[in-house]
Amino acid sequence: MKTKLLFLSMLLLLAFSCKNEAKSTETTSNSSNAALNDKLSDLKGTWELTGFYNYKDNVVVDSFKMNPDFRQLKMYTDTKVMWCKHRPADSSEWFGYGTYKFDGDQLTEVLDFGSTVMDEVIAEKKQFIFELNLQSNKFQQIELDDEGNRIYSENYIRVEEP
Repeated sequence: MKTKLLFLSMLLLLAFSCKNEAKSTETTSNSSNAALNDKLSDLKGTWELTGFYNYKDNVVVDSFKMNPDFRQLKMYTDTKVMWCKHRPADSSEWFGYGTYKFDGDQLTEVLDFGSTVMDEVIAEKKQFIFELNLQSNKFQQIELDDEGNRIYSENYIRVEEP
């Protein structure tokens, strides 16, 4: 009888332990989803280009600040991206519109249409993939070569949250 009682107690203990482990895994999964949603919401908003980095052997070798006469802004919603560039001395227009997604450190923008100049670019290449370095109020989108080496980055600061 004692053996059966001991066996039943261990079985109940094991069942309780498995139930708690499942809850723990579920909580971790929910925490991961919440972290991903927080990260997604971190990109939403309006951003202004502040400068550029040039890379050699994946190390920044040069940096440039934006000319104050030129402005470039990017706006992200839940699924859409739009950017525009203002160059007062140049009559050509620059803007693009499409969708985006990012997963960890990779940002993918797929442009549907843009200005006349951008439509020519989009006809050749619609999808733009960048390495993304996202912080709370700034980010760098880094262009990579075919071998995965960094070439240059556009550096943005947040100017408005959603």
